[in-house]
Amino acid sequence: MSYACYLDGVEFPTPAKLTVKVKNKNKTLVLLDEGEINFLRTPGLSEIVVPFEFSMLAGGRSPDYYLGILERLKTEKKHTQFILVRRTPNGRALYDTNIQVSCEDYNIVEDAKKGLDVSVDVNLKQWRDYGTKTVTVQESTPTAQPTQDQTPQPKTVAVEKERDASTAPTAKTYTVKKGDTLWAIAAKYYGAGAQYTKIYNANTDKISNPNLIYVGQVLTIP
Repeated sequence: MSYACYLDGVEFPTPAKLTVKVKNKNKTLVLLDEGEINFLRTPGLSEIVVPFEFSMLAGGRSPDYYLGILERLKTEKKHTQFILVRRTPNGRALYDTNIQVSCEDYNIVEDAKKGLDVSVDVNLKQWRDYGTKTVTVQESTPTAQPTQDQTPQPKTVAVEKERDASTAPTAKTYTVKKGDTLWAIAAKYYGAGAQYTKIYNANTDKISNPNLIYVGQVLTIP
């Protein structure tokens, strides 16, 4: 099996293992005559621990390059995409770990027993988009002085969800040509073929198998 690991659109050294903690926020309550019950709540944010090994001499990039990306993600308060691609030896795609994350913290360990390699445990946390809500209260203005028999006009309340226009998603379309694959199309638009799942998830009404696309299909590129 082969792996490829991407963080913020950059291919990182493949970690030896990956720990994903899928959290929940359920609360157990005790009722007098019923005993314990489980109060179900909205799931919590998943947490990912990625142990990287950055080689000082082998490979094309030094540890400073990868550490600079991690530090930028922290200082710029930026969320990004973490992807771990899994493939069989014959190239068949397996399931991917593909999740929006924030870089919470990381530990740098230098061990003389490992030579010049630098070990970095990176803690990532799932990111969820959110927005603010505004409430508008509208009260009708009577055209004449109300009498005692008239019923007061009720107020109406409208709740609107707002979001920063800069974060609004933009979509493009692409018409499939002979020889195209989702991997190649993702590489063209995102600079990394491993992000093909973005295109697949946006076109599940047209694509039943990410390995099968057909000439003439018009795909949405999120």
